[in-house]
Amino acid sequence: MKSLLTKEVISYQNFDMLASDILSLAAEILPNQTLYINSLNDFTQVTLKVQKNDLNIHLEEGTTIPVEDAICNLIDYRSDAPLIIENLQSTSGLEKVKQTINDINAVSYLGIPITMKNGTRFGTLCAASSEAYHYDNKSVILLQKLAKMFSYYLELENLAYRDSLTGIYNRQHLYRFFDESPYEHGVVLMVDLDNFKSINDTFGHDVGNQILQEFASKLESFTNQTKYGYPVRLGGDEFVVVLPMCDQTDQIEHNMSRLLNLLSHWTTPIGEIKLTASIGVVIFNDDYHPTIRTLLKKADDALYEAKKLGKNAYHLIK
Repeated sequence: MKSLLTKEVISYQNFDMLASDILSLAAEILPNQTLYINSLNDFTQVTLKVQKNDLNIHLEEGTTIPVEDAICNLIDYRSDAPLIIENLQSTSGLEKVKQTINDINAVSYLGIPITMKNGTRFGTLCAASSEAYHYDNKSVILLQKLAKMFSYYLELENLAYRDSLTGIYNRQHLYRFFDESPYEHGVVLMVDLDNFKSINDTFGHDVGNQILQEFASKLESFTNQTKYGYPVRLGGDEFVVVLPMCDQTDQIEHNMSRLLNLLSHWTTPIGEIKLTASIGVVIFNDDYHPTIRTLLKKADDALYEAKKLGKNAYHLIK
């Protein structure tokens, strides 16, 4: 299941204010519980906002734990069903999250999943108490409505940062997110399909659009296997991949080999076709960390060199 990037979410307009309002309303329903909002991806859980009504619950905003240690990770997000545990101490099957339960001193827990319409998992609206507690059906339903309201807000913000054809991030997201909340080091890739113009000329733009959608899906599949990577469509057949925390030569070589192989096998509306990609790579780190516009210009220069190598290749500019 896909997950929204936490750094992206907290950059949304009015996120902090709306999250506080949601927790205040939740506190009207469960006044003696500590209420909080967690965000989960495939690797970590981050506690984004906390309202402490039970002072014996030890939880702070910004707390980050491995996702496999998270109680919220036990929720079935596909069914959108809440997770209700009225006494954590006497409930079996919680061995993987026992340490987390002890760390926050929780005895009861309620987790309401927050998901997008397309199935993307955002996280959870949670309630926890240091005592056993019975969560009545009315309270659970009201909290589900609050979670749904919050997901509507996330949906609207998310639309502003997504490409309408492919569903991956767009130029607006890349420019704002990269420059306002940059990672310390990594690589930026400019990825281009070789001879894509001939596909449009021969088969038409409808087929071309379907290939672009498959292209985006491949890039997303590739970045899903990295910790923080994400793909971007700048427009037309211009695509970018950001791979934070990946700037060691052996890492880059491994990832580029894997990506080139992925982009050399296609299933398209016109059957099997010979389609490859070229990649321009530029490193950013503490010594060299310009704006994303400068990095894109250098990545484009590297892409030009990759094309000169005979295509289906990558070129790195350090």
